[in-house]
Amino acid sequence: MSDTTHGVTTGAVARRLGVSPTTLRSWDRRYGIGPATREGGRHRRWTPADIAMLEEMCRLTASGVPPAEAAREARRDREGPQDRASAGAAPRRPARQPGSGNGLPLGDVRRECRGLARAAVRLDSPALDVMLRDVVAEHGLVTAWEEVMAPTLHAVGRKWESSGDRYVEVEHLLSWHVSTALRLTASPGRGSVASAPPVLLACVPGEQHTLPLEALAAGLGELGLPTRMFGAAVPAEALDAAVRRMGPAAVVLWSQSRSTAHHALARHVAGSAFGVKGARTCPLVVLAGPGWAGRTTAAGMPRPAGLREALTVLARLYPEPRTTATTTATTTAPSDTG
Repeated sequence: MSDTTHGVTTGAVARRLGVSPTTLRSWDRRYGIGPATREGGRHRRWTPADIAMLEEMCRLTASGVPPAEAAREARRDREGPQDRASAGAAPRRPARQPGSGNGLPLGDVRRECRGLARAAVRLDSPALDVMLRDVVAEHGLVTAWEEVMAPTLHAVGRKWESSGDRYVEVEHLLSWHVSTALRLTASPGRGSVASAPPVLLACVPGEQHTLPLEALAAGLGELGLPTRMFGAAVPAEALDAAVRRMGPAAVVLWSQSRSTAHHALARHVAGSAFGVKGARTCPLVVLAGPGWAGRTTAAGMPRPAGLREALTVLARLYPEPRTTATTTATTTAPSDTG
């Protein structure tokens, strides 16, 4: 059954364009942006002309045109050239090609990145939730983070930096939904080794980028490994106190830029001993993030290149068996995104 003959379902169109089905139904009801015909008089089936109309609606609303005005312009997609000429209409500006990220500098990325970017630019929270959940379910956490979430976050960040205060709301909304999706992926600390010493996750002092650590926490949770997430800009004194109180198996220190990489702190944490006399141990310090690049801090401190590698390094610290995870540690440590 071809799409040209029978049309495409609303769900399929929503996934293609990066909007939620609810948004498409709302546009149909409020602005008449619906399919020209319906299967059996009820079910929406979208033809190529209908989809072209929706692409124009997405482009216009993403550029700031009010929905009602955008709808009037977009509906002309379905009119033939003669109809537009007879109405004295000016030639319509060409819509972006399918797969556009609505102006974000995405480059050569997965299709899901473009859909996620379009939904973020439109501030379409329902669509973001659906797409993030679906991409994790389909590709697994590691691929979802490294090939969809992180590239889209990078693109939004670059657009924000080059556009003044524009797109800051897009970056904040996307970050919130990515964070929510990561926390829903797994519950850290549950599993057969939950009583073992945890992995402590912390950003170095002055570092505010937490999303890569949240991705790592989610991956460790999928593996059933215990974690303690301390988040952004942890003061050195607080980190020292937490290490000595908890006796973690490993401490992951995230630094996004060289200006925040705290090499003296990393060496201090690596030398922190705890446990009973005669059997004191020190944590494995893992240096995560691009801020640590270009300088050797000390021997014995792994510097994983991505989420997959970080999960592999940390999983080796715990004995088998562990809970089965949808993303295995041998399949990529945090990306350079925050």
